[in-house]
Amino acid sequence: MSNYQPPSDRARFDLTVVLLALLTMFGPLSIDMYLPAFGAIAETFERSANDVELSLTAFFLGLFIGQLLYGTVADRFGRKPPLYIGLFLYVLSSLALAFASSLESFIIWRFVQALGSCAGLVIARAMVRDLYSAQASAQVFSWLILVMGIAPILAPLLGAAITAQFGWQMIFLSVAGLALLCLVIMNFRLQETRGPDPSVRISRSLSIYFAILRDVSFLRYSLPGGVAQSGLFAYITASPLLFIEYYQLSPSMYGVLFASNAIGIISVAQFNAWLLRRYPAERILNRALPFLGVTALAAGGAGLLEVSLIPVIALVFIYISTLGMVFPNAMAGALAEQQHRAGAASALTGSLQFLIAGGVSALVSWWGRFDPYAMTYMLAICGSLAVVLYGLLRVTRKSKD
Repeated sequence: MSNYQPPSDRARFDLTVVLLALLTMFGPLSIDMYLPAFGAIAETFERSANDVELSLTAFFLGLFIGQLLYGTVADRFGRKPPLYIGLFLYVLSSLALAFASSLESFIIWRFVQALGSCAGLVIARAMVRDLYSAQASAQVFSWLILVMGIAPILAPLLGAAITAQFGWQMIFLSVAGLALLCLVIMNFRLQETRGPDPSVRISRSLSIYFAILRDVSFLRYSLPGGVAQSGLFAYITASPLLFIEYYQLSPSMYGVLFASNAIGIISVAQFNAWLLRRYPAERILNRALPFLGVTALAAGGAGLLEVSLIPVIALVFIYISTLGMVFPNAMAGALAEQQHRAGAASALTGSLQFLIAGGVSALVSWWGRFDPYAMTYMLAICGSLAVVLYGLLRVTRKSKD
């Protein structure tokens, strides 16, 4: 690290931040863009849409495993070499998906595509921590949400349009082209932020991850942040049941609702970036997380009382929007004291988030078979548990200090 500049206390929205934001985009883009093509893909392979859903499960599994693979590799060999491998793997798998001859091969290549997309998710976060202090990195993470939040709004619309005009295969050809362009730009314009470190041994990856998991300063932010964010996945999984089937919203109105929540989290994240110029990230998190918890309990209460549509929409909107203030500050806090192993810490944070989110999604999906308000109850659990964990881990850390 001696050949690189020390972390800056001043966040800058420059080309580097734009490139890092693009690198984080491939994960959500790969999820949301092909959702409207499920029917067309099922027709091509003469299978059911439920069978095609296995490709989404394979992608989430790849996101969980892949992030752990890149963590210590990025600390050992530097940030850019794993990025080259990940983006190349993403381009290759996307092309293979476009020309897949069976649903089985399609599902396998979706898993490989997820492994490729993980490189951008893990290493972009690590590079932010290389470049900026904890306070400034929280601002940059808020800016990254701007790009990650746009994907759920535009990607389904773009995917539907591409499928209608050119066929679903063009979706994967398009993302392959975008990744190839990003690879070229990264090669010439993205500077390395951390060189190789021979002291990091890949064979000790598991011990490194366990050491991070024993670090209370890491768990204090990563666990509450992951639990709170899993409420978003509960919403994605179960909201069609509540809003379309129970409240009888039309699909187009549900699309407007989905887009408005995405706009909410983007807007609050940018407000968070503005606040960070004036207040410490931890102080903002200390206010935002309890507010999210109260909102979550109110949403659960609304479900128990079976209130009308508008209050439920409002409470869900507030919860998801508040994540734009919780997630950046929690991520910055989780990586604050992990600079010497930022790649591994970034990978572990991401994998924990998807592990928790996967469990929450499965639980709310099962729960929804019995109660249309399962989503609101899960929001209450996620929000209140995040607050409890944050409080308990803060006490534990103070006792160790």
